[in-house]
Amino acid sequence: MRLRFLGQYLHMPLVVLAAFEGVLLVAALFLAAMLRLGTLLPTTYEGSGTGLWLCAVLFSGCTLMALAALGLYTPRQRSDLPGLIVRLAVAIGAAFVLASALFYELPSLRVGRGILALTAFFAFCSVLVTRGFLGQIVDEGAFRRRVLVYGAGQRALAIASLRRRADRRGFTVAGYVQAQDEAIAAPERLVLKVNPDLLELCQEHGVDEIVVAMEDRRRGFPIAEFLECRFAGIDITELLTFLERETGRVAIDVLNPSWLIFGEGFRRNPVRLVTVRTLDLVASAMLLLVSAPAMLVTVLAIKLEDGLRAPVLYRQARIGLGGREFHVLKFRSMRADAESSGQAQWAQAADPRVTRVGALIRKLRVDELPQIFNVVRGDMSFVGPRPERPEFVASLSERIPYYGERHCVKPGITGWAQLCYPYGSSERDALEKLQYDLFYIKNNSLLFDLAILVQTVEVVLMGKGAR
Repeated sequence: MRLRFLGQYLHMPLVVLAAFEGVLLVAALFLAAMLRLGTLLPTTYEGSGTGLWLCAVLFSGCTLMALAALGLYTPRQRSDLPGLIVRLAVAIGAAFVLASALFYELPSLRVGRGILALTAFFAFCSVLVTRGFLGQIVDEGAFRRRVLVYGAGQRALAIASLRRRADRRGFTVAGYVQAQDEAIAAPERLVLKVNPDLLELCQEHGVDEIVVAMEDRRRGFPIAEFLECRFAGIDITELLTFLERETGRVAIDVLNPSWLIFGEGFRRNPVRLVTVRTLDLVASAMLLLVSAPAMLVTVLAIKLEDGLRAPVLYRQARIGLGGREFHVLKFRSMRADAESSGQAQWAQAADPRVTRVGALIRKLRVDELPQIFNVVRGDMSFVGPRPERPEFVASLSERIPYYGERHCVKPGITGWAQLCYPYGSSERDALEKLQYDLFYIKNNSLLFDLAILVQTVEVVLMGKGAR
């Protein structure tokens, strides 16, 4: 089950998990203060007159934000226990530093280092225990919607073929109903008989939602039965909208142009354009200030490895907004003669063209930092589809439907597809990433951009998707 908030879908079990952990984090600071001060329920600290409630809420907010940044509130997080411990330790450490800075800058919210250190320890333990118990309970079936798929043909296979655990966390298929004159392609053991009517079948199987996946709606569309179910409180959802909501991507294999034309989203208004540009300039200034030392070290490392005359920056033609060509800037991570043949090549795993310094800066994503100047110039945004080379765009546009639609927004340094799908190096990968790009273009907003930027921290720290 997912909730829609400010244009974005929130996974209900994870919302409940975050709320529960937020309460535990508030309690952690009170417990630490009680142990340090020897008071059963401390409300003030050092006579400041400000209760610990605000301090606890601020610490809880900092920690929840750090947990989100490390990917611990995304359904696509699949870390084992050691990975969870590492992510949790990094998140709690970041929250400790951020909260310390806040309390230092705001004397009325001052909290001693001993109390804050104890709070961080209790926070780590409580969240780890919560993930071990409540996390499993939430993930194994609570809040899942029971879905009846009306249609058992090829379109219904789009649901039956979902294999990733993350894509199926929000629902359970109660069964499939064969539409009129429709060949069965869905699992036959799950095909149900409508007897005597659709509403009774839904009530019998505890259905919360009907997904319409008919091959041909012009024949035998049961409008009266759907209305009866709708008025009985059962949601009726179109297949493509359902897949978008549950998987975070637009399924191209069942996509039709009318859904793009008449569906929600795909809007670009002046306010949105101003917020995008403002975010780009503010984020560019902040990142440039923070990353300047790393960029200087990278320049020196490239020069030491390849010689003083070796080029530091790599300029490559890419396709941007409206199909216009621009030159993206990166720190050079491959040999200068990487494409001496003149033919564009996909980057591969363990690519032999990558230098030793290049392998390191790719792993740390430092090679992407010069793109800040592309953002300042207006060629790119911080968030958007990954820009591709003209040679690849021409080929992919011929083979992949709707590929050109990704150029209706500026390309980005990071994006939804980069977070949800590993590094793409083939036509098949391009097709998969296009589905996430279309989801972003359809649902793009300032909140979505900020969420992507926060989750990008996980990609950088964990080295995910780098080649």
